[in-house]
Amino acid sequence: MKFRLNKSVLPFAITLAVCALLYVAAGVRFPAFFSFGVFGNFFTDNAVLGIAAVGLTFVILSAEIDLSVGSMIALTSMLVARLVMNREWHPLLAISLALAFGVAFGTVMGALVYFFRIPGFLVTLGGLFFARGASYVLRLESIAIDHPFFTAASEWHLPLIPGKLDLGLPACLFILVFLLAMAVAHYMPFGRNVYALGGSEPSAGLMGLPTGRTRIGVFALSGLCSALAGVVYCFYTFSGNPNAATGLELDAIAAVVIGGTLLTGGVGYIAGTLVGVLIFGIIQTAITFDGRLSSWWTKIVIGALLLLFLLLQKLIQTKAVK
Repeated sequence: MKFRLNKSVLPFAITLAVCALLYVAAGVRFPAFFSFGVFGNFFTDNAVLGIAAVGLTFVILSAEIDLSVGSMIALTSMLVARLVMNREWHPLLAISLALAFGVAFGTVMGALVYFFRIPGFLVTLGGLFFARGASYVLRLESIAIDHPFFTAASEWHLPLIPGKLDLGLPACLFILVFLLAMAVAHYMPFGRNVYALGGSEPSAGLMGLPTGRTRIGVFALSGLCSALAGVVYCFYTFSGNPNAATGLELDAIAAVVIGGTLLTGGVGYIAGTLVGVLIFGIIQTAITFDGRLSSWWTKIVIGALLLLFLLLQKLIQTKAVK
């Protein structure tokens, strides 16, 4: 009896194997790599990228793209920092406004895509320039955040293994977003609608699914995740920065694709995006441990992996057509 792996699962399975291989190889080369502390840092140091990538996964599953996520992170970080430090707002109020703004911004872009049939690439490219420019309008330089709320948040940790592994607020928010996204994608009607929309919008419409609401919803969700990533950036760096997350949208797209989500939509897993983000973390940490290589080697390795996974996607699609 032959074992056959479902074609929709194959990219994720390969991603998981690559992640395990990289982790073991780095651990063999650097024994301290297997420590609980290093493992926890994968989630802490990549929380901003991970949260943005989770939201972007829904957009790509719907066969669209969102190029505005990096600029939105910068804008929301500046918005929170400006309101807290210059306007003396309570951080929770500033964060709530930033998240609401992210949802509204994503909703507007989604509406432009759906009602005017403008490609998401062009709409979100405009969103990229708008958000980045607005962040510089708020202030050209970064704004340091000195507030008891942020100090208390930075000192809070969730002890998973006492004395060995505890997670800070950025890592916990990343994991929480991942778990919620898993539930939405695989156990709720919205998630099923996103998969159907990405598979074939005309077919989804014929089945009576709310294609318009779903199309707008994925951009609103991406805007929410980008705004939350901007808030996490504030917790991580104690600042708002108009230059924050420059080019992060490309890293997020790479993480989603390496995680096994097809750019043509309809196929992919939120868990794959998590693994894709962890691959980023493993490569970055291994380069740091080595100490001889430039951080740009992360881009080189990720670029090579991205090209390989795009080739894999093309082969899977070709065989599916046959």
